[in-house]
Amino acid sequence: MIVYPCILLLGVFLSSISQVMLKKAALRTYETKLREYLNPLVISAYMIFFGTTFLSIYAYKGIPLSMGPVLESTSYLYVTFFSVTIFHEKLNRKKALALILILAGIFIYSQFG
Repeated sequence: MIVYPCILLLGVFLSSISQVMLKKAALRTYETKLREYLNPLVISAYMIFFGTTFLSIYAYKGIPLSMGPVLESTSYLYVTFFSVTIFHEKLNRKKALALILILAGIFIYSQFG
């Protein structure tokens, strides 16, 4: 059934978005330490993290345990994409090679796993 892997991928994608939100919040300066942690961006990001935990728990009811880490490795692709597009970070050779290896691993698992 394709629904459970899609739910896990959705959770991984949302988790990546919340990581970006936390990085954006960390790049700002705040008047106090309390405001650094108690601001809408940080609170929203942690709420998303909390929600993705339940998505993962639900998804694991319908997918093999061995498939989870393979699907969760897509987070590296999302985070790299967001880093390059939002934060204008450079994609060097090592990062590109790592992404190719991740994609190759996902492909191999989907064909032979």
